[in-house]
Amino acid sequence: MDKWTELRTAYQVAKLGTVSAAAQTLRLHRATINRHIDLLEAEIGGKIFIRHARGYTLTEIGQDVLRVAQKTEELIDDLAGRVQGGKTQIEGEIKLTTLAPFAAFLMGAIAQFRVQNPQCLVRIDVGEDLAKLEYGEAHIALRAGAKPDHPDYVVTQFGDVSFNLYAHDSYIARHGLPANLDDFSDHTFVLQQLPHDRLPFGLWIKDHIRPEMVALSSRDIWVTTKAILAGIGLGFVNDAEAQTHGNLQRVLPPNPDWSATGWLVTHVDLHRTEKVQAMMRCIRASRASNPAQ
Repeated sequence: MDKWTELRTAYQVAKLGTVSAAAQTLRLHRATINRHIDLLEAEIGGKIFIRHARGYTLTEIGQDVLRVAQKTEELIDDLAGRVQGGKTQIEGEIKLTTLAPFAAFLMGAIAQFRVQNPQCLVRIDVGEDLAKLEYGEAHIALRAGAKPDHPDYVVTQFGDVSFNLYAHDSYIARHGLPANLDDFSDHTFVLQQLPHDRLPFGLWIKDHIRPEMVALSSRDIWVTTKAILAGIGLGFVNDAEAQTHGNLQRVLPPNPDWSATGWLVTHVDLHRTEKVQAMMRCIRASRASNPAQ
């Protein structure tokens, strides 16, 4: 296949959503954009886009084309940066993904990365769905639990993150603390709306908290943390975060089962790129300088 120009054109249409936007970015005529797409579809033997009134949507084949084009562009950009030699700053964007309870652990590294590379935009996606690195959905993923075993992933250990059940002083003043594991019936809870099997304390929640004991729940970690700090109910907070608040009291003794191992995951095709390596260095340095975080 020798349609690299057409592949680049299709990638821009997929990324920007319309032929007009791609034409403006590439400084080409709309007719040229359409001709490139037609040539590429003829070469591949299938439709890349579904054309509709609002723009272009990728087909299943188009998703594969986009993945190849995105990796190709990033590898070429990385090569160009290294060939230039004198180039010290990274440009463009880097995408990270993580579960909400672990997002705070990346902020120190991101701050350091931005100081070193102010021209590079950091995008972070916080959600329960695992990004498909092989489809370019993220450059780096911070995952927790079992070590990912995808054959095309490069996996390094981030470290353990421990959690516990905490109560704010204002909640304790009104309701007191549970005397033991069986003394929760008169207490209320703030919970994160994440699948219990994705949380190290998920089994405990299932065994000890009935639906009527939940005062507030949210998919947003910021909301649940603020609710716990407002004294709305008992809730799980990672120990490093809890230590930053002098008015949070641990409810139960430390539990080794409530510690999750974090894994930094990259795709083998992009692992050695300058952009990914720079962010990985910042993450490792941040973790080493403040292991509690």
